[in-house]
Amino acid sequence: MKGLKGKNALVTGASSGIGQAIAIRLAQEGCNIAINYRKNPEPAEDTEEMAMQKACGSIENCGVRSLLVQGDVSQESDIVEMVNSVADQFGSVDILVNNAGIQTESPSHEVSTADFDKVISVNLRGAFICARETIKHFISQNRPGVIINISSVHEIIPRPMYVSYSISKGGMENLTKTLALEYANQGIRVNAVAPGATITPINEAWIDDPEKKAEVESHIPIGRAGTSEEMAAAVAFLASDEAAYITGQTLFVDGGLTLYADFRESWSA
Repeated sequence: MKGLKGKNALVTGASSGIGQAIAIRLAQEGCNIAINYRKNPEPAEDTEEMAMQKACGSIENCGVRSLLVQGDVSQESDIVEMVNSVADQFGSVDILVNNAGIQTESPSHEVSTADFDKVISVNLRGAFICARETIKHFISQNRPGVIINISSVHEIIPRPMYVSYSISKGGMENLTKTLALEYANQGIRVNAVAPGATITPINEAWIDDPEKKAEVESHIPIGRAGTSEEMAAAVAFLASDEAAYITGQTLFVDGGLTLYADFRESWSA
């Protein structure tokens, strides 16, 4: 895609799933990639190896640069250090993908304040601080930039038993729009990708159970779950110059899940 080769991209939560697929796809497009992980570096190293192999055939003979950056996005100091480290080692940050996210399942009346705060601190507060620090960098270097927030269909579809997750993604929608409006005249574009049901390790509970998988897919008009690679393709598009006139938008990559699948056949009087 136009305009990605040679750009420097930071992807949070890139050790597995959608984040891993995004890092690999951006490397394939010629981006230098900073792969963020929270604690264990080994899955991040796997991401790096796969990305370099996809981009160049081998990690040893690759024109694409890679960097592993440890950091807990619920900790402000970690984020500040992470963004500064990427900028120092790559020379700049051009693209931020706010992908790191967690969820907890519980009846809303039983959710502890600690568990609620934990989800919000990673999914929403962490995304904001990552964006804030990256925007500071864009402005200090007087250069345009791109921020892509990985949201969810649950930014608009309520999700019982996951109240903190739903709130965090609803907040991410407005975060995307607010930052896009505020910084558009400085060449900074901010968009979101909202995956629907996606085959990732976090969804093993229903992916590995044929009955549960069929139930999930029955609500998707296209009739199947999405893949991490399909989400990564949407991110690559929004990060590229092909999307230069797009900002403040959420692209739902959901097989039609947000189209109210129960209305596929008319049942109104």
